[in-house]
Amino acid sequence: MHPISFRSTLLLGAGIAALVSNPAAAQETATAPPEPQSVDAESDSTGDIIVTARRRQESAQDIPLAVSVLGAQQLDETGAFNVNRLQQLAPTLQFYSSNPRNTAVNIRGLGVPFGLTSDGFEQGVGIYVDDVYYSRVASATFDFLDVAQIEVLRGPQGTLYGKNTTAGAINIQTNQPTFDFEGRAELSIGNYNFQQARLAVSGPLSDTVAARVAFSGTSRNGTIRNVVTGENIQSLDNIGLRTQILWEPTDRLKIKLVGDYNKQDAVCCGSVFVGTGATQRPLNRQFAALAAAQNYAPPSTNPFDRLTDLDSNLNAGNVIAGAALKITWDVGPGTLTSVSAWRYWDWKPENDRDFTGLSIVARSQNPSQQDQYTQELRYTYSGDRIDFVLGAFGFNQRIDTQGLESQGVNASRWNITPSNPLSADPSVLDGLTARNTQVLKSTSAALFGQLSWKVTDAFTIQPGARLNYDKKSGFYQRRVFTKAGTELLGTETDAVSRARLAIYQPQLSAPSDTDWNLTYDLTASYELAPDVLAYGTYAKSFKTIGINQNGLPTDAAGVPIAAAGTIRPEKVDHFELGLKSQFWDRRVTLNLAAYRTEIRDYQATVNNGQFGVLRGYLANAGKVRSQGIEADFAIRPSARFTAYANAAYTDARYVRFTDAPCPPELSGGTTASAGQTPSAPGTPGGISPANCDISGQRLPGVSKWAVSFGAEGNVPATFLGQSGEVYLGYDGTYRSNFSSNPSPSAYTFVDGYALSNFRLGFRTDGGLNLFGWVRNAFDENYFEQLFVGPGNTGLIAGLPGDPRTWGVTAALTF
Repeated sequence: MHPISFRSTLLLGAGIAALVSNPAAAQETATAPPEPQSVDAESDSTGDIIVTARRRQESAQDIPLAVSVLGAQQLDETGAFNVNRLQQLAPTLQFYSSNPRNTAVNIRGLGVPFGLTSDGFEQGVGIYVDDVYYSRVASATFDFLDVAQIEVLRGPQGTLYGKNTTAGAINIQTNQPTFDFEGRAELSIGNYNFQQARLAVSGPLSDTVAARVAFSGTSRNGTIRNVVTGENIQSLDNIGLRTQILWEPTDRLKIKLVGDYNKQDAVCCGSVFVGTGATQRPLNRQFAALAAAQNYAPPSTNPFDRLTDLDSNLNAGNVIAGAALKITWDVGPGTLTSVSAWRYWDWKPENDRDFTGLSIVARSQNPSQQDQYTQELRYTYSGDRIDFVLGAFGFNQRIDTQGLESQGVNASRWNITPSNPLSADPSVLDGLTARNTQVLKSTSAALFGQLSWKVTDAFTIQPGARLNYDKKSGFYQRRVFTKAGTELLGTETDAVSRARLAIYQPQLSAPSDTDWNLTYDLTASYELAPDVLAYGTYAKSFKTIGINQNGLPTDAAGVPIAAAGTIRPEKVDHFELGLKSQFWDRRVTLNLAAYRTEIRDYQATVNNGQFGVLRGYLANAGKVRSQGIEADFAIRPSARFTAYANAAYTDARYVRFTDAPCPPELSGGTTASAGQTPSAPGTPGGISPANCDISGQRLPGVSKWAVSFGAEGNVPATFLGQSGEVYLGYDGTYRSNFSSNPSPSAYTFVDGYALSNFRLGFRTDGGLNLFGWVRNAFDENYFEQLFVGPGNTGLIAGLPGDPRTWGVTAALTF
């Protein structure tokens, strides 16, 4: 048995048992699954899609808010079992991940800085699971567990949600405990040894107590072959457990206790050689010359051979767990809700930061542990003319990180100027180690509220406000040791020590800051006709202060720049116009949104190529803006056919960023002094600007065009003695090119790509669903990300997207 699939195989057995144990009896008590539609979310008796985006149950078409709603059936049948897969259905969503910690989830190109993650800043896109805020974006890499529906809210949501979110929110609703026995089992197998099993069971424990238990396990071999270790990397090995106990002592009071545990244990994460680009380093210090000096060549120059030769250990051990207590109490005319939660995160990574088979950076790991506590109190009232939400939110977080990075036997020849005799001595840098200790304490508190006043039957105004307090304090210490264990203090003057200190400098910093913010929004909506709603929104929002937790940049003398320790809050102005409409007896839905978001003091990730700050650091860009148009279309002429098309045009740019880090083609040379003219891009041994003006250029990670589209048709059929329907479905997605470097570079634009997914299956009203599927059906070669290698050598590495995958799924709802 393949070692990575052991846990999932246990769950596969449970899934098989559930599928084969007396299916006829199960079907007698089963409830029919939702009829297939372009968005198969929870709906009421009129067929409206019901959402809780505004903290109360409403039709998605009645709320003046841009929101995409994805139901459990659509998520299951399209294979969208995590946020990465979700972006193929929601074109305004961007997801990039080089490993679970270094994950970015953005909406409309905004949310978090693109690049390696720092703990010192906030997420701009909030992830909520049953009202609990998940501050670690690593949670987005886990499998969805027993999900009922997902709402992707676009634009600032600070007056409705506990933790402030400037770009949007992903609101995940799970299936709840029931007082009638029910359950669902699902089993999938596919190529690359893909195995996935899910099982959920719910029912009463007494007249007032119900419970629900859900399991999920996913495993898959990696898609990249490491020729050094013989392993297939970029594998999947996820397991999840979620337990809920609901107590309803009266009709007006509900108390729910939730616990969850999720673990990843994949052979991950790596990259492949993509190519090189000329920098302004001397020619003998660029990749080709450095590699030739050590007789090195990558295993393939074609990245889609999916071969790598990473020589360091790879690990992405990741545990996210927690518990929550939710109390819902109908008090008079409204509802009081309390959500108390604890979240835990344990991250145990090992990486190869030089992206090659040479032992340059021999070890790179930053294990972290987080404890997070949140408390939200919320009162919701719905009346004939007035609806409102009032809330208070408290957040406390501590993150401890123990970083280690060491140089290998090939480091001296790679990092020291060839004319220096020390470059020929491997012992100069071999074993040189930086040990980093980091602590982050973050506390925030907020009061927020939103009022909806129905001035007339057609016209509604909706003001909201938020008062927010934040305090952040950090500690960072880097200590540097030789292979023999001698500590370097940074004051040594001999040649060998200077060569070592050019790689790692000791550093100590303890940045801290506090901030108050008052923000607000106003939405006006008007019902132009039955099922046609127009709305306009202005929001004044913010993202709170940040601090640099991964080491500070240094000046020309090698002294840390203390002023870079803290980062000013972002100031957000958001404008949006929208139209929501349904016609042809609600068989057709067409929603449009146009927006413009301007952010001053944008918090950007930058990297100046120094080995001591390989992870990058945060800095404020002057101003950015994102503007665009979005359209969501769905048609259901009959129960036998549905189709949808969602499109987003996003124009996201730096408006003003005059002191940005330069792209690789303008880096690595002698820094220009006053009056000197920098050399042309890619001039070996040239003169490089100290920094670059990238005003007007595109933000990273954002495609101008993103489209998702699909259709499904079905016909009545009988199979295995069961009456039901045979269905054929198609889902496609297209994204145009995007920049994969914070400062746009000619070497790191990812080409646009299109993906096609098909499914063919049979389902019954009794809850049985059998289907085969193929994803990336035409085996499109594409990159999820490109990476610039350290040290301005011109190395470009990349992460290829998944190749063609196929398999079968059997599911039973009972």
